[in-house]
Amino acid sequence: MDFSHHTVVVTGGTGALGSAVVGALLAQGAECVVPYVHEAEMQHFAHRDDKAVTLVAVRDLADEADVETLYSRADALWASIHIAGGFAMGKVADTGKAALMAQLDQNLVSCFLCCRAAVKAMGKGGGRIVNVAARPALEWRSGAGMSAYAIAKAGVAVLTTTLAEEAAKDGVLVNAVAPSIMDTPANRAAMPKADHAAWPKVEEVAATIVFLASPDNRVTRGAIVPVYGKA
Repeated sequence: MDFSHHTVVVTGGTGALGSAVVGALLAQGAECVVPYVHEAEMQHFAHRDDKAVTLVAVRDLADEADVETLYSRADALWASIHIAGGFAMGKVADTGKAALMAQLDQNLVSCFLCCRAAVKAMGKGGGRIVNVAARPALEWRSGAGMSAYAIAKAGVAVLTTTLAEEAAKDGVLVNAVAPSIMDTPANRAAMPKADHAAWPKVEEVAATIVFLASPDNRVTRGAIVPVYGKA
């Protein structure tokens, strides 16, 4: 896969999965535009000193003005990868409106606004969009105990398939991946007794994302690709 002279926006690019995606893109010659909210996350970002990385401070990806600022830094945009999001447990009976709206903003609204900005930036020149849903977006019963999160990620899946139909005529292929629990230090700490070997590695999930975002993906659109590993 050759990303030479291709600009890619990666939201959530400073996180565990995002860093793996940015690293894979850089290895293939891409120029990456990566937003960050907190100075601390930028300082711990492994690729912050790479000359092919443009870091952009944003306040909130659920804010239209902030999203416009981000995409104004992405000249000749080829691909937009939307990893940014948030997770919260909570049964319906224990989840108030504020908590529900927080999950919708962090996961669905941010993804929607970035998709909107991306297709506008790409125009009729073609490109790729890859969103990140989650296993509960496909297997709804698995979202019990995390309903607000599952609802938001199911919305990401619907957004992906509908936008794929809208954008196909302009050569923009839109897809998503749906990870199960990924093997990250934070998830290991939260679930120390789980079978970590069964979890997909972030590098493995990143490989699927990068293919879907690449020029080598010539026909796949509207897919929500399960990346469950052995879990």
